[in-house]
Amino acid sequence: MYSLKSKFIAIEGAIGVGKTSLVLQLSKRYQARCILEIVEENPFLSRFYEDIKSYAFQTQIFFLLSRYDQQVKAAQQDLFRQLSFSDYMFAKDRIFAHLNLSGNELKMYEHLYQIMCKDIPDPDLIIYLRASTDILMKRIMLRDRPFERKISYQYMERLNQSYENYFGRQENFKETKLLLIDTNELDFVGNPKDLKYICQKIDQTDQERN
Repeated sequence: MYSLKSKFIAIEGAIGVGKTSLVLQLSKRYQARCILEIVEENPFLSRFYEDIKSYAFQTQIFFLLSRYDQQVKAAQQDLFRQLSFSDYMFAKDRIFAHLNLSGNELKMYEHLYQIMCKDIPDPDLIIYLRASTDILMKRIMLRDRPFERKISYQYMERLNQSYENYFGRQENFKETKLLLIDTNELDFVGNPKDLKYICQKIDQTDQERN
């Protein structure tokens, strides 16, 4: 059985990068719990990709409340005191909010977020999966989720850059260890060697924690 010092590990990255797939793989390898984001239950999501401006606020608030509820319940159940992998971190919500909201809607969102984030523990380790926008679009098309079919290349390019900007700022990770993994040439679902490579990186980074 593999053992890690970290107990709460979040996998992050833009849409289509493979967060959920990796969490499912890692939870098996490390015999850990997995916390999977609720995405398809958002009733505004399909309309959001058709008309971002009109549905951004409703979509974002639904995700904020859903993510908050899930993470608070996980904390109350002490899931973060045992080894758990999550396919998102709560702070990612702001990446999307600042990409899609503005003016009074963004101010209202920020007010709610600042209240809620105080109740959410930070991960011990964040694994940021990065990929080019071309690769992300290819993976999105291959999995063919109905509500993602209208995601534009332009939106994904902006989102991908927002992720790169966020994870490129070291001040965002003062209390949390960050591991960056380029997935452009990796297939950790179909190729055991690629999964082993990622696990080796996780083990090494985990051992470097104070």
